[in-house]
Amino acid sequence: MPAPAIATLQVDDERVRVTEWRFPPGTATGWHRHGMDYVVVPMTDGVLTLVGKDGRAEGRITRGVSYSRGSGVEHDVVNETDKEIVFVEIELKR
Repeated sequence: MPAPAIATLQVDDERVRVTEWRFPPGTATGWHRHGMDYVVVPMTDGVLTLVGKDGRAEGRITRGVSYSRGSGVEHDVVNETDKEIVFVEIELKR
């Protein structure tokens, strides 16, 4: 079982929750379900392993190239590389 990734809550107000996620090599979020729509802002380039109900997939992120997902996504996010990967997650409460 991988060690936990490092989550640092930056903002949590009535509109958004902003969390910085740091994934040193060998860390993971743990299985979770997203209860809100969200935007990911990569701070580094890298490849994360996404483990879902249907198996595993590689998720390549590029520094400064954001993407969004809807609520309901269920997965574990794992860093199986040899470098730290960092992104900021912005969850939309409205």
